Formats: sequence, structure tokens, C-alpha cells
Amino acid sequence: MTALFSPITLRDVTIRNRAWVAPMCQYSAVDGLPDEWHLVHLGSFARGGAGLVFTEATAVSPEGRISPEDTGLWNDEQQAAWARIVDFVHAQGATAGIQLAHAGRKASTYSGFSGQRGGVPDADGGWRPVGPSPDPFPGLREDPEPLDAAGIARVVTAFGDAAERALAAGFDVLEVHAAHGYLLHEFLSPLSNHREDEYGGAFDNRVRLVLEVVREIRGRVDSGVPVVVRLSATDWVEGGWSDDETVRLAGLLREEGVDLVDTSSGGNVGADIPVGPGYQVPFARRVRTEAGIPSGAVGLITEPKQAEEIIAEGSADVVLLGRELLRDPHWPLRAAYELGVELPDLWPVQYRRAAR
Repeated sequence: MTALFSPITLRDVTIRNRAWVAPMCQYSAVDGLPDEWHLVHLGSFARGGAGLVFTEATAVSPEGRISPEDTGLWNDEQQAAWARIVDFVHAQGATAGIQLAHAGRKASTYSGFSGQRGGVPDADGGWRPVGPSPDPFPGLREDPEPLDAAGIARVVTAFGDAAERALAAGFDVLEVHAAHGYLLHEFLSPLSNHREDEYGGAFDNRVRLVLEVVREIRGRVDSGVPVVVRLSATDWVEGGWSDDETVRLAGLLREEGVDLVDTSSGGNVGADIPVGPGYQVPFARRVRTEAGIPSGAVGLITEPKQAEEIIAEGSADVVLLGRELLRDPHWPLRAAYELGVELPDLWPVQYRRAAR
């Protein structure tokens, strides 16, 4: 058995392997509802042998959507639609995870499929975004509303409500999106958080909101449910959120009952990012070794041997793949073959004639 195809257990959930599907926005929902596209899109990864299938960033409230076409989980109809998809993922032997998100100042944005760029005005179905401060994200809506105490409390409650709905829909793993310049990351970074109250300034203040969200979720769900947090390890800009702060926060998240840190980077401000194969793996390794919490590595992980080495060498506990799975939804099946692992049960019975 290879490291990549060894099971991993988080709390009461055992996941069949360590090749996971990273959250990938599809911008294809109407009124927050996942539909047949999402069923086939996510179901294909489960059928293709992935261990855990994460949904795209799923908004905890209408104003938390990145675009009007984002999925959501704030009402009964959305919950029922997700349950159908979860049932199919489970039927393929995979674990179902949902990424719960709030876009913050990057909300009310045209999707990449619309042919338009920038913020969606109210007249076209947009809304006023919120954030830690009034500063807009360059090129997007110019009028973010700074959250007051009541607004922050509503955000925390919305994450808790969505977590309960996710479990009712059958999801096994919950991920809190605190990366890529969305609301929780905006509070973490001094480049976007210019508050002077208990949520701004010093490190302990800037991390307060993400810890409150995790605390709310952990208090609402069964102790056997794994909670994952996605962090941007660095803003890649001097004076921004740093990998040292990520390690420090990861330790606090561990103490709050988080089970794994999904380690990405960037997205909060424009930056010159040295993109290359496995370029974010060193951050995952730091989180794992220095904060003492399991980590996931993501970012230009494309080859089975590369993924195997990341796990086997102790740089991360799991790898999350995005675009490579869009190119090849059956990547885990191919990886098992290339690594010489015989896992006939990983293949759907309908496809087993191709396993030899």
C-alpha cells in the first residue's frame, strides 16, 4: 500500500485515500441551488476514486455569495438539493465534504462566464458587500459595508446554521473557508483589516472571528464530525498575513477542535506569486510539523509520484487536486495504476473491465 492510498481517519470519519477534491467554484447555480451540473461534476470525482469530495465555496447567506450564481446553504430547498448529491457521492464509496464560505468584500462579483468584469450593481441583481473595513477589493464593488458587532454576530450564526444544515443533508466533513481574500481572510490580514476594535490590530484580534466561527460550528455539531479550515498561508506581500502567523493560528485552531488545515495562499491583494509545481507544499509542511495539526497540500499537484512523495515524506497528510481533476476526473484510478497499487474496489463495478 502506498501512502497516497492509505486511509486516513479524522474523528469518526475514515476516508478511503488521501487524494481529495479541492473546492472549485462552478458559478452555475440559480438562487443558491445546486442542480444536475453539480451532481455530475461532483459525482464524477467520487466515481473516479477520490477519497473526499469537497463542494465549491458554498455561501452561508445570500450576501455571502461571490457571484449571484454561487451555491448556498441557507434554506430547506438548498439542503434537499445537496442531499441528493451527497447520496450519490456516498454510493461511490467517497466521503462528502462541504466548504462553507462568506465572500466578504469580494461578494456581488460577475462570474467568469458572464462576459463582464467587476462588481455586479444592484440593478443587475447585485448587493452591497460587507467586510472588516470600508476598503474595496480593487476592481470590485466600491462600497463594502464595515461589519458592526451585530453584523459579525450574524455571520457567526450563519456559519453555525449552515453547518447544521450540512449535516442534515448528509455531509461527513465541514470545511471553513478562511482563505483567498474572502471574509475570514479579510479579517486575518492587516492589508484588509483596518479596524480599531477587538477585531482589528493585533494578531489575537484579527484571528478572533475565525476562532468564533470554528467555536460556533464545533458547538453545533456532533463531536465525531471533522472540521477542516482552509487558510491562505501568506498574502505574498510584505506587511500582509504571513506563514509565521498561519502556523500560530493553526495551533489555535487545533486547540479549538479543528482536525486539519487545508493550506493554500494568496487571493487577498494583488501579488507576485512564484507559481510552480507544488509551490504551496512548504506551507503545509510547516503547519503539520510546527503547529502539530494534520495538513493538506494544494496547488499544481499533478503527477501521482509527486502526490505520493508529498505524503510519504511527511509534507502533508492529504493532497487536494483541482484543475488536474477537471482534466481527468479519474486521476485517482490512474494514480493507483501508475503507483502499482491494486485496488479493485476503487473502480465502479461498471468500469472494472478497464482496470486491467
